[in-house]
Amino acid sequence: MNVEKEERVRMSEESEQRARTNDLTMNAAEPMEGSPKLRTDDLKAYFGKNEALHGINLAIRPNKVTALIGPSGCGKSTFIRCLNRMHELTPGARATGQVLLDGDNIYAPKVDPVLMRRRIGMVFQKPNPFPTMDIYDNVAAGLKLTGMKKGKNLDEIVKNSLQQASLWDEVKDDLHKPGTSISGGQQQRLCIARTIAMQPEVILMDEPCSALDPIATAKVEELMVHLKGTYTVVVVTHNMQQAARVADYTAFFYLGKLIETGPTTSLFENPKEELTERYLTGRFG
Repeated sequence: MNVEKEERVRMSEESEQRARTNDLTMNAAEPMEGSPKLRTDDLKAYFGKNEALHGINLAIRPNKVTALIGPSGCGKSTFIRCLNRMHELTPGARATGQVLLDGDNIYAPKVDPVLMRRRIGMVFQKPNPFPTMDIYDNVAAGLKLTGMKKGKNLDEIVKNSLQQASLWDEVKDDLHKPGTSISGGQQQRLCIARTIAMQPEVILMDEPCSALDPIATAKVEELMVHLKGTYTVVVVTHNMQQAARVADYTAFFYLGKLIETGPTTSLFENPKEELTERYLTGRFG
């Protein structure tokens, strides 16, 4: 192991130890109004025998945007996939610990993961509208699977979802065109509308702007800020400027560990951990 790598491992271990010993103090310094919408307690995730997440304890505030930052392969995407039980869909993958939604453990034996995923929706990195469906049916697809028939109520939900996704004015005259016929940025907002249509409580976004140009990115960022008025939003991003623009709170992950979390402005301007500071200032790696 070279000297630089030894130093990174040492700092990671020291940061983790400080996080454990200072956990109660840090929480006291950052009081939360009311209960968290989501909370993880000693959350660990595995791919086979490989432990990808190492005991994550994180409280996610309601009606806020929480950004997850960190280098590639540090566990951010795995973490949010654990938040709505998508992680276990990967063969050989499992999670231990607790994920609490409004205080209830979503991994409890009697919890239906399909119903849970309706309460905690997911928007993926690459826009993925259903290629054989038009714009209307892309939004309505999940509702139709629950048995809702086409009619006035469904029409209203589709319209409202597209409006919330800031897409209605752009597609209202083209609802029967294929969902793949619109631009990449519009496709991503269409996928957000599809998620909204299921009336979730939490929206998870896994690098939703990574495949978009700057103009489309700006629209999705504006949408994130707008959505927190109704939903709790958790977004994975490699773009630290994006986190600074949209997130109320930010959590920094490294090597499957949560190194530091706090209000975005405080974390960016005055990080407590050396690893966080090195990452934010580009002196990392």
